[in-house]
Amino acid sequence: MRSYFSCALVRVFTPKLTMLKAAFASPVFALAVLVGLAQAVLAQPASASQAESWLEKSRLPSYNASPQYDAIVVSKDWNPTLISDENTHENVDKNAVHYINKKASTPRFQSIQAALDAATINDNKTWRVLVMPGNYKERVIVTRPNVRIIGAGREQTRIYFDRYAGQAIAEGASETWGTFRTATVEVHATDVQFHDISIENSFDYPSQDKLPKGHPDKIKGTQAVALKVAETADKVLLNRVRLFGYQDTLFVQGKRTYVYDSDIYGHVDFIFGKGNALFERVDVISLPRAHPHKFTGYVTAPSTLIDNAYGLTFLHCRLLREQGVPDNSVGLGRPWHPTTTFEDGRYANPFAIGKSTYIQTYMDAHIAQQGWASMGGTAKDGSRKQFMPLSDARFTEFASFGAGALVNEQRPQLPKAQVANYQKSKVLGDWQPRL
Repeated sequence: MRSYFSCALVRVFTPKLTMLKAAFASPVFALAVLVGLAQAVLAQPASASQAESWLEKSRLPSYNASPQYDAIVVSKDWNPTLISDENTHENVDKNAVHYINKKASTPRFQSIQAALDAATINDNKTWRVLVMPGNYKERVIVTRPNVRIIGAGREQTRIYFDRYAGQAIAEGASETWGTFRTATVEVHATDVQFHDISIENSFDYPSQDKLPKGHPDKIKGTQAVALKVAETADKVLLNRVRLFGYQDTLFVQGKRTYVYDSDIYGHVDFIFGKGNALFERVDVISLPRAHPHKFTGYVTAPSTLIDNAYGLTFLHCRLLREQGVPDNSVGLGRPWHPTTTFEDGRYANPFAIGKSTYIQTYMDAHIAQQGWASMGGTAKDGSRKQFMPLSDARFTEFASFGAGALVNEQRPQLPKAQVANYQKSKVLGDWQPRL
């Protein structure tokens, strides 16, 4: 199994070889290029985490990942600037101009939703949408199966919207959106993939978080979802994707979701739901709060039903933090028992025995020493009840490492004999997506 650092070495030195080839093809610049190359190599970060950060900034998109595209989305404000400096990486916008000219016959759209709405009725045909560099303020609802949405890189192509739970559905309306209708992107279909793109809920949570309790401008209902994988969804792939939000960033309800080599930002319950989701080599970054809290956030809030073997599974991931997140302040998760309507009333679902599993995951010092936390819910008599992490959930970890990794009675460990049950082939079953 390749480590972060070994992968980093391959990706760091590949562009350097390309530069060398260019230098020898142009003798006039050879000396300058070689000197620049030597300086660049010497300047490479020494640690694996630093290498990953550098690689993210220098990674170039591949516009030829697919043999053809059915639609191209071009931002209204996209104004490519061409760079001719032979000693720099090939400019992203230059790549984009070359590709978009090459595919002159492909239909153009100015919104991602329009490109999806133009898809053929034949559901068996894969519909590939290339989204050029830019910022796209829109909500995207994917209802057609077999869709590929491919951006120009998670730092280049951004979908964003600012809906939040407490927002009125129309001016003057008393009805609000509620958490489950706030997502910037929703997936309701099978076999949907996102590559090299950023999905963000841009609701300004930090400004609200700064306001003291009782302030007249303080909003009730600050949950704001970036991506929702609905119950009807299955075989959803996120590859090199950036998900950004604060509270409730990723809402996973679908049958199977696979997240690889991606970044997920948030603080309170920012990966939540009852779905089966596998996260592999994903950076999960906790964001700071405006005021001190015993827990500044919780990474997960699963509501996995008791008869489901898998919930939120993390393999070889990293739990990181931004500056301002204190040590010992973020829980690995807490048990979410959604309020559900039954024949005898409406109360917290007793069958939602949430499951979160961390396997060989790096944990920085912001992770709470006790690991997990409790979560409130509605009892049958309408009162509030606390659901406990050890008795009302299925929370485990195996071979965690880093400053936030501890083994104590509050942090159940997965038996080594059971680790094989959490391989990709087991968690995703007969669906093994190719990257």
